[in-house]
Amino acid sequence: MQPEMHQKVAARHLKRKAYLYVRQSTLRQVFENQESTKRQYALRERAVALGWPIEQVIVIDEDLGRSGASATERTGFQRLVAEVGIGQAGIVMGLEVSRLARNSSDWHRLLEICALSDTLLLDEDGLYDPAHFNDRLVLGLKGTMSEAELHVLRARLQGGIRSKARRAELESPLPVGLVYDAGGRVVLDPDKQVQGAIRLFFQTFEQTGTACAIVKHFRQQDVKFPSRARVGPHKGELVWRDLEHSRALQVLHNPRYAGAFFFGRSRQRRGLEGVGRVKKLPRDEWLALVPSAHPGYIGWDQFEANQRRLLDNANAYGAERRAGPPREGPALLQGMVLCGRCGNRMTVRYHGRSNRLVPDYMCQREGIARGGEPICQSVVGGPVDDAIGMLLLELVSPLVLEVSLAVQRELESSVDQTDGLRKMAVERARHQAELARRRYMRVDPDNRLVADSLEAEWNAALRELDAAHQEYEQRRQQDLAILGAESQAQILALATNFPRLWNDPSTPDRERKRMVRLLIEDVTLLKGDEITVNVRFKAGATHSLVLPRPLDAGQLRKTGPDVVAEVDRLLDEHTDAEVAERLNAGGARTGTGAAHTATTVLRIRQSYGLTSRFQRLRDRGLLSLAEVAAIMAVSTDTVK
Repeated sequence: MQPEMHQKVAARHLKRKAYLYVRQSTLRQVFENQESTKRQYALRERAVALGWPIEQVIVIDEDLGRSGASATERTGFQRLVAEVGIGQAGIVMGLEVSRLARNSSDWHRLLEICALSDTLLLDEDGLYDPAHFNDRLVLGLKGTMSEAELHVLRARLQGGIRSKARRAELESPLPVGLVYDAGGRVVLDPDKQVQGAIRLFFQTFEQTGTACAIVKHFRQQDVKFPSRARVGPHKGELVWRDLEHSRALQVLHNPRYAGAFFFGRSRQRRGLEGVGRVKKLPRDEWLALVPSAHPGYIGWDQFEANQRRLLDNANAYGAERRAGPPREGPALLQGMVLCGRCGNRMTVRYHGRSNRLVPDYMCQREGIARGGEPICQSVVGGPVDDAIGMLLLELVSPLVLEVSLAVQRELESSVDQTDGLRKMAVERARHQAELARRRYMRVDPDNRLVADSLEAEWNAALRELDAAHQEYEQRRQQDLAILGAESQAQILALATNFPRLWNDPSTPDRERKRMVRLLIEDVTLLKGDEITVNVRFKAGATHSLVLPRPLDAGQLRKTGPDVVAEVDRLLDEHTDAEVAERLNAGGARTGTGAAHTATTVLRIRQSYGLTSRFQRLRDRGLLSLAEVAAIMAVSTDTVK
């Protein structure tokens, strides 16, 4: 074997450098399998024995602790391929093929480049020339076996993981609020403040229906949300920070909070560029989903209802334009209106009228999709919203007392929860201050370096305790104002003043929409000679309304018949300008609310076919100045 190896090494190879590639798959192998590393470095002696000077042997070991499954993150392997490609390498050495690559595409790419650049390959078994068919065949088989070995190892590991996951026995990182007990069982976090914050989170979503509303509520009440540090020096420690929208969505979509174990919710695949991409899978493709596997903060039915609610919120922006959560804008039926002609969801458009926004319900999806076709129908929303409001006032009045009492109970419950969380925050700050005091009292007074540091920590903890206590007292006074006698009287007044509350301009549009969504499923509009409104309630009952078609812009700006009659009367004795003066003196205005002028009087005459002042005088037999002068055969000055 040795003579054949020397025969393959030619002078042209010795003129170039020898590269030794050293790699271990993990950092644990680097520290524990040191013998393998030593064997790899020992290949330098093989290169020297083949004729390369020791200074010409280049060791590339920057990929220690990195997997050979791909060359994407192995800078050392990329550097080796580059050196071979530009013809700088005479030989490439590795303990075995698996050290160079465990991916067939990377391995065969290296073989092709070595063959083109006349570079030799050496491993523990022998020396190979990739340009020769036999050597290339052996190296190809070794690469295939190395990749198969990696597949077998990975399959064994993944098989055990998948088996435990199907039995819901796999220990995986838990979201904040859930921990493992001494027996390895999943239980609720024993920290009462953590439990209170998460329970408040789900109760707020049940009341508001959107993740954004949860974030706003936590910010307004100055309530922090817990999380655990995943990396860094404080890994595993509890951290309290402001709730963010992305974090709220993660909590809402996590089945763990419903007491369910899941595994295989996503899948990672590498793209053409070699970068791994994570793809979320539909629920029926998950590897494991076991409801009621451990205690949770909500039930599985509640979790499913939350998912449907979030899907409806997302569908409000999708192609179907389904009903979404109540948002800004005066359109009372936003997201709830169906077209009576085609059945599609109608969108909302606003236009200005008298310095206020007026909604229009429009069915335009098909027209947009097909490219510029006319819209299906458009209905002015103001009269429809007013009719729905009157209908609700008639139907809801018997239930107002119960609703008002429920509102009061909801306020009391919300205040109690937030007050409890703030009190827990004060207790946590007091506990930290007490720990800092104990550490300071136990230190040797002569050790000033340590004593000064511990004293500074104690002072900082006392300042945090004082700030938390002041914040708690301030918020407590605000909560007492909310539950005061005056506020309770206002809440109970809903039983008799619900119509006034509904029509109060200070009532937010979003709250009116929330009331509508509690009772109405959807509303179907059909525009003809009249507007037919079909209302379907949550309980399944239906109610139909017939409304007159609203006047268009021209009809709304049309001059009143009384003004036209007055203009007709005044023209018998006055000119257009004089008629305008008398109309303004009498308080008459145009259809747009402006004062009359000679021009507006002229337009009224032309629009309604009124006889002009000149023609009226002619009909009475009177002649003009020029006509009199012509009959008398004199000038107009003589007539004057």
